[in-house]
Amino acid sequence: MSETKILIVVDMLNDFLKPDGKLYCGPTAEAIVPGVVELVRKYKDNDDVILFLADAHDEDDLEFKRFPEHCVAGTDGAMVINELSEIVVGYDNHEFIEKKRYSGFFETELEDALFFEDPDLVEVVGICTSICVMDTVGGLANRDLKINLYKDLVADFDPEMHEMALKRMENLYGVNMV
Repeated sequence: MSETKILIVVDMLNDFLKPDGKLYCGPTAEAIVPGVVELVRKYKDNDDVILFLADAHDEDDLEFKRFPEHCVAGTDGAMVINELSEIVVGYDNHEFIEKKRYSGFFETELEDALFFEDPDLVEVVGICTSICVMDTVGGLANRDLKINLYKDLVADFDPEMHEMALKRMENLYGVNMV
């Protein structure tokens, strides 16, 4: 019997990854795109589940007091980058899950999707390592799931926070770094 795996792709969105995006995370974020594309293709080829988490804020979201307005629901900035969304066109084993907060678990269907699939392993990639990636990974760890994090396929606008988040996830949450 094969291992049930799920790939969670966190916030690979236009506003974070495109130079004209409202909260562009820089060249280090853009640099992970080819590797994430390759991994998503691999998951699709193996008919494994792919879950895309996507910021989708209200226009008056209180988060905009801490960060510039970004990823407003229904805007191009809140869309998964074309390089990834085009891969899953016509592929049934994926889901886009909108979120309004850092954790992919806060008021979303992520818990239900994980419960339904009952994965042996959850793998995580995406943006921003120290915010949405780390908060979502913490939720996975709190649910006692086995987690792989592709350390070369996560990025942050703050290099120091990126390194701190990687250490925290490995040492506190028990994440396997690949």
